[in-house]
Amino acid sequence: MAPKLSKADKKIAYDRKLCQLIDDHTQILVAAADNVGSNQLQNIRKGLRGDSVVLMGKNTMMKRSIRIHAEKTGNTDILNLIPLLVGNVGLIFTKGDLKEVREEVAKYKVGAPARVGLVAPIDVVVPPGNTGLDPSQTSFFQVLNIPTKINKGTVEIITPVELIKKGEKVGSSEAALLSKLGIRPFSYGLIVLSVYESGSVFSPEVLDLTEDDLVEKFAMGVSMVASLSLAITYPTLAAAPHMFINAYKNLLSVAVETDYSFPQADKVKEYLAWPAPPVAAADSGAAPAAAAPVEEKKEEPAEESDDDMGFSLFD
Repeated sequence: MAPKLSKADKKIAYDRKLCQLIDDHTQILVAAADNVGSNQLQNIRKGLRGDSVVLMGKNTMMKRSIRIHAEKTGNTDILNLIPLLVGNVGLIFTKGDLKEVREEVAKYKVGAPARVGLVAPIDVVVPPGNTGLDPSQTSFFQVLNIPTKINKGTVEIITPVELIKKGEKVGSSEAALLSKLGIRPFSYGLIVLSVYESGSVFSPEVLDLTEDDLVEKFAMGVSMVASLSLAITYPTLAAAPHMFINAYKNLLSVAVETDYSFPQADKVKEYLAWPAPPVAAADSGAAPAAAAPVEEKKEEPAEESDDDMGFSLFD
């Protein structure tokens, strides 16, 4: 049986382990561990086993070990971790893909009941429908102003009700009602708050960016630099092509209007000197059809009626 270590020995062992992990890894995820149980944390360790290590501990102990390690090794970049060690957080040291490790950690969330005094991380809405509770339990609903009716000997909620809002503390009545209804509204697990990589610290949302997103953002930045450079007539790599094109246009307009020319303008002036293109009919090779002569319509003399002859039928 291994001898039991004293508190001082445990601190020395923890410091040695933390410093070794810092030397072996350049990628660290800082994750919040509020309401995460030991069994759940053990499952996360199993899921990450191979290229990642989860290390929990007191913030003061981690900060002290990091400062001493930075002084000994001269690795001052690791000091950027210290401001991130606030609250109940742990460190995930990894050599794998940061996005994949983050997604793996997110899989191990478990449902949890709403306990009294707990700050709600999300809005809690009680859905309408039959609760299965007997009419003697209507006092809970009346206290919380939830409209109900008695249907077939059980309490039925008429409309959906927002019971708890995000950021509010769970009261005793809300906790008791959710427990009676069998609703576990919250889910908890390790939540990645920040990412450390080779001295740089950034938000985990950066891991969701794709190559297309990066190209789009880069193109937008180049466009803004080019626009600003053109507006203040300051040459930059982004604006230089536009400046050359604009200068060429100005020289070309002068060459077109005058006898002055240069090699890059000769072709344009030659094109402008060409005669107007023939009509489409001539391009097709068909001779334009001669207009057909319009036949003059001869007026036929009107037939003379019998009245014009001066005779009647009986003459």
